[in-house]
Amino acid sequence: MIDLDAAAVLLQWAVGGLFFGWVTTRRREVGIGYGWTVRGTFGVMALAALVIGRLFNPLWIRDLSALAVVVATVIATAQSWTRRSVGVSGQRELAEARTARVAAMTGIDRSERLKSGEGPEFDPRLDLLAPVAGVAGLVAAGFDAGDPAWLQIARMFVGAAFLGAISDGMLLGHWYLVQPGLPRAPLLELVRWTAILWLPELIVLLLPTGMVSVLNGTINDGYNGLLGWFWVACVVFTIGLLGVTRAALNEKAYSAVMAATGLLYLAILTAFGMDLVARAALRG
Repeated sequence: MIDLDAAAVLLQWAVGGLFFGWVTTRRREVGIGYGWTVRGTFGVMALAALVIGRLFNPLWIRDLSALAVVVATVIATAQSWTRRSVGVSGQRELAEARTARVAAMTGIDRSERLKSGEGPEFDPRLDLLAPVAGVAGLVAAGFDAGDPAWLQIARMFVGAAFLGAISDGMLLGHWYLVQPGLPRAPLLELVRWTAILWLPELIVLLLPTGMVSVLNGTINDGYNGLLGWFWVACVVFTIGLLGVTRAALNEKAYSAVMAATGLLYLAILTAFGMDLVARAALRG
């Protein structure tokens, strides 16, 4: 059975989101402001996990881990802010290459406008500090969730990755409004990871005691089985929406990215249904 703990869910979500933030920032293609968006969003979630945990269900290892995640997020953001004038190498190189092509065709040279500050740029390895700091908290939350401990810990880590990947995909889709020339590879990577993680997420939620027990009536979900079938619908629609999102990104038009972002909005809802409905149905 699962103990539905809001602090654990928030920490889980924050750790996954921050990890896949690093997956994107390490590419050095996305503008530096995207990192601020990811760190701000999930850093606040980690802070909320700390506050809610201390108020309603104190667990010192989980709560200290949440505090460490917040501190590590602040450290990464501070360096990113102090080095913001340098920009991001991949973004700068792409802009310079496109400017050179325009200059060759039209004679209009915008290279002076592309100059950035001097010095080292933000080190994306700092974005790994926060998710690493959250590992102990997820393990502690897994032990606290119930038996068998190994399964609850697996559910915490797989759920963190699954929810983090799809959340970052939606955030990154919106970033294309800010950086319209950004290649689609970073977004395709997050969509691909979410689709890959869908299967282990499904498996760990089915393993006993899991959603099979809800579907066959062994566990009463309190809604005459409706909650179990709602979960099935979330499972099917999540992978279906990811497939449609991937197909949308095959289109060359820029509007395809916006369409994909809208589909990811829906996929987030069903993905959270897949994870949280199972937790509610299996709550001990």
